[in-house]
Amino acid sequence: MEAAFFDFISQFGYFAVGALIFTENVFPPIPSELILPLSGFFTTTTDMVLPLVIVSATIGSVTGAFILYGIGYVLNRERLMRFFNTRPMRLLGFKGSDISSAIDWFDRKGQASVLICRCIPVVRSLISIPAGVARMNVAKFTLFTLLGSAVWNSILCSLGAAAGEAWEQVAAQAEWISDVVKYVIIAIVAVVAVYWIVKRIIPNLRGENNE
Repeated sequence: MEAAFFDFISQFGYFAVGALIFTENVFPPIPSELILPLSGFFTTTTDMVLPLVIVSATIGSVTGAFILYGIGYVLNRERLMRFFNTRPMRLLGFKGSDISSAIDWFDRKGQASVLICRCIPVVRSLISIPAGVARMNVAKFTLFTLLGSAVWNSILCSLGAAAGEAWEQVAAQAEWISDVVKYVIIAIVAVVAVYWIVKRIIPNLRGENNE
């Protein structure tokens, strides 16, 4: 994969940087932790310049984020509430009101998370979906996504440029941090899942059996 990225950026320059980061936003498993330091490195061996590399990456980030925002927008509150009000979802402890409450919370306090999460591995792309579901103001979503993406892209591209031939070490460290974040998220999900099973699923199943 690294060789493919190298050849693509070497051949298409800024367009390749933007296209790769656009794809990374839509398909998060593609590692920006590798693409961005590599893009920064190219500013030391080609006529590409760091500011335009960062701009290209940020354009890719914002346009990619709008794909996921659009998915969330199509899902919307009503459709999700109908889905979580179905019998299988109720047996799993969900309620349509849970979705409504979560969206209301996002409207009141969660919109700043779009800015913050753009600088956090793993969740940096996925945060666009709840923003779309909540119908977050497009101008605010664009601004927050732009700022957060610019910070993330600037840091990794600049480190890659500064490291030069050692850009792979920057990528390795960024991927290590990303892995740590993944493990933390998995641990949180596991704790929440256990709590959910005990507090929601088991009581619901008992109630179903008693009817």
